[in-house]
Amino acid sequence: MIDTHTHLDYLEDPASARGELGLSAMVCIGASLQHARNALDLADQFDDVYATVGLHPTETGEDSSQVRAELEKMALHPRVVGIGESGLDDYWDDTRRTEQLSAFEWQLDLARRLDKPLVIHTRDKADQDSAHQGVMDVLKAWPDVPVILHCFSGHAGMLRFGLERSAPTYFGFAGNVTYKNAPLIQQAAQNVPLDRLILETDAPFLSPVPRRGRPNRPGYVRYTLEFIAVLRELDPAELEQATDENARRVYRLRT
Repeated sequence: MIDTHTHLDYLEDPASARGELGLSAMVCIGASLQHARNALDLADQFDDVYATVGLHPTETGEDSSQVRAELEKMALHPRVVGIGESGLDDYWDDTRRTEQLSAFEWQLDLARRLDKPLVIHTRDKADQDSAHQGVMDVLKAWPDVPVILHCFSGHAGMLRFGLERSAPTYFGFAGNVTYKNAPLIQQAAQNVPLDRLILETDAPFLSPVPRRGRPNRPGYVRYTLEFIAVLRELDPAELEQATDENARRVYRLRT
């Protein structure tokens, strides 16, 4: 099974975390310059680890021409399978929308130039959707770039928009789909076309039930798989085969 979005370098013992619950591959996300370096180091060490490189919207304070140049150089490495995570985050009071937009557009351009998918982070304050609307507004100008909506929120407008884009949009579901207070995410997990659905952990965050309250691990993606299989009335093996194939397709994984 494939974990399509993990922060493996955040874990205390990345090497041991790789082998849990029978994963065949995982994508370690580079969400800042240092974490991009870490992700690429892990991908160089282990055949089952791939990397992305980019700037998370809350890390745009470090954005500079030097940082961009180093990330662009790393993005050429054969173990780098995507750009990001990028996007918009309006959750925090000190949101830097101008800086986030600049970094988002730059990473979309980099993804287009390198023909790699962009991993998108979208987070709003409760009962608001300014970040979701902003992401859709930006993506309208980039219809040819494949994207992954990481930790998809269930936003109905974003789901419709993603499915209507020229380039494919993939919807990543993490452990929060298993929470009792997540009916919108659960509804989306039922309704997303099977060929656009991928599974992730976002480890060490968003641990699924029954591991909620503990640091997440890449192998816990199986709990999310089992939960969504019940929602969709599918055999878990069938869902695993489909979501792994989607992961291989969007990231061009050789596993």
